[in-house]
Amino acid sequence: MAVLTRKGMGTLLARQGILVAFVLFMIGFAVANPRFIEIDNISGVIRSSAILGVMALGVTFVVIGGNLDLSVGSMMSFSTIVVLDLHDKLGPLLAIPAMFGLTLALGAFIGFLVGYLKLNSLIVTLGMLSAIHGLTLTWSGGKNMDIDDKSGTWFSIFGQGTAMGIPVPILIFALLAAVLGMILAKTPFGRKVYAVGGNGTAATFSGIPRARVVFFTYIVSSFCVAVAGLLQASRSMGSQNTVGQGMELEVLAAVILGGASLLGGSGTIFKTVIGVLILGFIQNGLLLMGLAFYAQYVVTWVIIILAVWLDIAAKRGRLLSPIA
Repeated sequence: MAVLTRKGMGTLLARQGILVAFVLFMIGFAVANPRFIEIDNISGVIRSSAILGVMALGVTFVVIGGNLDLSVGSMMSFSTIVVLDLHDKLGPLLAIPAMFGLTLALGAFIGFLVGYLKLNSLIVTLGMLSAIHGLTLTWSGGKNMDIDDKSGTWFSIFGQGTAMGIPVPILIFALLAAVLGMILAKTPFGRKVYAVGGNGTAATFSGIPRARVVFFTYIVSSFCVAVAGLLQASRSMGSQNTVGQGMELEVLAAVILGGASLLGGSGTIFKTVIGVLILGFIQNGLLLMGLAFYAQYVVTWVIIILAVWLDIAAKRGRLLSPIA
C-alpha cells in the first residue's frame, strides 16, 4: 500500500507538479509582499507578458508538430527594427504590412528547410538565430531605431492604447489565443499538427502532407512573431536592435511549462497561456521580493529544467527513472 501511495503521489506530482509549484509560489509571494495580488500589479504582469505570450502561441504549433523554433527572439528584433524604420519612411499604413511580409518570408524559409528539406529544426533555427540577428544589424546599420514624430502618429495604439479600459496588448493576446486555440483544437489543420507531432511516419502513411503541415506551423510562428514585434515597437516607439535577444528561451520555457511535450503531439493553446502567466508572475514576484533582474535568467533556466523533467516523468508515470 505504501509503495502504491508513493507511486500515486509521484504520478500526481509528475502530471500536476508545475501547477502545485505555481500555487506555492503565488502564496509565498503574496505573503512576502501584499502588492503582489493588487489588481494594478496583476494587470501590469499580464500586459508585460503579452509580447512573450503572443510569441509562445506560435511556437506552440511548432512544438506540437514535433519541432523547435529558436529563431523567434532574433526574428522579433528584426520585426521591431523594420517596422520602426519603415514607419518614418513609408508611414504606418505601409510599414506594418511590409514588416509582416518580410517576417513571414523568414518563417517560410525556415519552414521550407525543416518541412520540405527535412533538416533538423534545432540546427536550422539555431543557425537562423545568428543569421537573422546579422540581418537586423545590417538593416539598422548597427544602430537603434526611434520614431521621429512620436506625438503625431496613431502607431502607439497597439502597445499603449486601451479599449473598454483594457490594455490593447492584453486584448490582442487574448484574441489571438482564442483564434489559434480554435484552429488547433477544432480544425483539420490542427488535427494534422497533432498527428504529425505524435507520429510523423504514421501521419505520412495516413495521407497527411507532413512537409506542408510543418511548413505552415512555422508560418504561424512567424506571424505571431510579427505581431509581437508590432506590439514591442508600438509600446516603446523605439528599440534597440537586440530587443528580442534571449527571448527564445523564455518562449520555450512558457510553452513547456504549459504542458506541450518536446517530443511533439501534445499541448494546447490554453495551457500555453497558463505557462506564460506562470513565468510572468514568478518573475514579477521575484522583483517584488527585491531580487535583481539578472537573477531571473537563473530562475528561468531552473524552470526549464524542472519543466522538462516533469514532462518526461509524466510520460513514464514516475519522477525517477526505473534504472535509478
